Amino acid sequence: MDHYALFQEYLQIDHQIDEFYHTLAQALGLSDSALWVLWSLAELGEGCTQRDVCRQFLLSKQTVHSSVRKLERDGVLSLRPGEGREVALFLTDRGRELVREKVLPTMEAERTAAAGLTEAEWRDMIRLSRKWLALFREAAASIPKT
Repeated sequence: MDHYALFQEYLQIDHQIDEFYHTLAQALGLSDSALWVLWSLAELGEGCTQRDVCRQFLLSKQTVHSSVRKLERDGVLSLRPGEGREVALFLTDRGRELVREKVLPTMEAERTAAAGLTEAEWRDMIRLSRKWLALFREAAASIPKT
């Protein structure tokens, strides 16, 4: 098998992981972005901002803003002014219940799966992913940009 075929297999697995998170979010009755917003609140704590959510999951401002507004309309979040133009996110009672029943068990399932690999395996995966990204960036540097 050549290098590019192996890379394609790696990409397939990466896409399957993304698809699994999507399918799981749907099964929980959430959009992908709603899951990530609620996940951020569970990890970062209430009072985190939309910018924090964007940074944590590399989501666009528009995606997070739309999801936050829908969660607010659905009575899951409340918004309060933060520093400058920032808006702080807080869970309502309904939101706390949703996080407790759906998001925390999902986070725990992810942690359980992560524990199935050794520290050395994780370090190898991270090291190799970083190496590949650096090589790709280097190779793509010669592509003419507009």
